[in-house]
Amino acid sequence: MGQPAVELHDIVKRYGTVVALDHVTLSVEKGEFVSLLGPSGCGKTTTLRVIAGFVEPEEGEILVMGEEVSTRPPHKRDMGMVYQNYALFPHMTVFDNVAYGLYVRGIPRAHIRDRVASVLDLVQLTGMGDRYPSQLSGGQQQRVALARAIAIQPKVLLLDEPLSNLDAKLRRQMQVELRELQHRLAITTVYVTHDQEEALTLSDRIVVMHGGRVMQIGEPSVVYHHPANTFVADFIGTTNIFRGRITEADPKSGRLSFVSAGGLRLELAASGVELLRPGDVCVAIRPEQIQFTSNSEGAENLLHGVIAHVAYLGGRTSYYVDLGPRERLIVDSPNVTGAKPRQVSDRVVCRLAPEAFRLLPLDTDNLHAGTR
Repeated sequence: MGQPAVELHDIVKRYGTVVALDHVTLSVEKGEFVSLLGPSGCGKTTTLRVIAGFVEPEEGEILVMGEEVSTRPPHKRDMGMVYQNYALFPHMTVFDNVAYGLYVRGIPRAHIRDRVASVLDLVQLTGMGDRYPSQLSGGQQQRVALARAIAIQPKVLLLDEPLSNLDAKLRRQMQVELRELQHRLAITTVYVTHDQEEALTLSDRIVVMHGGRVMQIGEPSVVYHHPANTFVADFIGTTNIFRGRITEADPKSGRLSFVSAGGLRLELAASGVELLRPGDVCVAIRPEQIQFTSNSEGAENLLHGVIAHVAYLGGRTSYYVDLGPRERLIVDSPNVTGAKPRQVSDRVVCRLAPEAFRLLPLDTDNLHAGTR
């Protein structure tokens, strides 16, 4: 792979007694799109601002293209930044907003016009250079902010929740446009978001953060299907998490017997050698990996329950199934034309395939009671 574009080594940042970043270490390869994902206050924006040079850490090392840049001011780090509120100059035209970074860097004016025209064409704003930000829609303003960031041809593009102010339909459209543009330019990109679906859609890799720490780094499919702990399993998408105990383990077959805190008995296929022993654990299974069945004979993990709530979601329906006084299961079923949907109070049988479970270490700090 060669030299990473961005490297953070053991970054620590404190605000008084609050540790905003707790020994954060990560690297971003050249041309890669990496998303920093987590809830509010997890440290993702602070991490981005450390990379940009707007926040100085107390400890750690920051490298860009192999060079230590911890003491360099932001304007000497060769990075483009797009903010949540776009931060456009209202008194300047679109052309001057996009050209601003070029003016500051002393680019000859003869070259600026061609560069700005080219960038506006890239972001589909051809012919709008004479307009002012107030004359643009939210999506167009976002494109101007993006054009300004890439006009300086930065080594790294940094984006801090740039789509959060757009409506849902426009946000999805801009996600596609942004990813296509990033591919076309092959520009290294670090993207901050709290939207799990957005991170899954855009990213080559996702960095999941919580409490100033990195919880997991991986490709979207890995983070989704193989979460490292209960926080990641609970935060990425929807999942069913059960806390309980492995009562039997067979290392040869990889089969485990599990009893939840609510008394459910399940047979699992082991996903890690370190968990092939009796003890307290959590198990997770995604709603789409559970099936309703009418055949209640000869299969493992058949759970009987009553539908307590139905959520119609267009292409699929989420069913909330009460399995007893202490356990609830979420089951996602695709909506098939002509199929009769299930209703509240319907009795159902759910099949949970042993190989669909993910075993996780018991983490009481990140686990709330019940199914998530």
